[in-house]
Amino acid sequence: MKAKDMREKSLEDLRELEKGLAHDAFQAKFKNFTNRLDDSSQIQKLRRDLARVKKLLVEMQRPKASVNREASVPSNVAKAKAPGKASAKRAVTKSAKAAQSEATK
Repeated sequence: MKAKDMREKSLEDLRELEKGLAHDAFQAKFKNFTNRLDDSSQIQKLRRDLARVKKLLVEMQRPKASVNREASVPSNVAKAKAPGKASAKRAVTKSAKAAQSEATK
C-alpha cells in the first residue's frame, strides 16, 4: 500500500491497519520458518508497509509546531558551536580517571 493512500485514512483506521499488518508479518515469519510460505518477499513487503503506517501515526500525533522547529532557529545560532566543549569533556574524563586511580590505591 502506498503512503499517499494511507494519508487519507483516519487515525483509528491506521491503528487497526498497524495491528493487522503486525499480525500478518508474524504469520508470514512463522510460515516461512515452517516452510509453508511460498513468497518470502512478502515478509519484507509487510514490514515496509508496517513501517509506513507507524511513521504516519507518529506524524499525525506530533504537534505541527515541532515539525518546523529547525526553520524557526536562525542559521547563525543553529550552526554555532559551544566553545571549549571538547576540552571540558577531556578535563572531566581526566579528573574521573584520577579519582578512580586514587580510589583503587
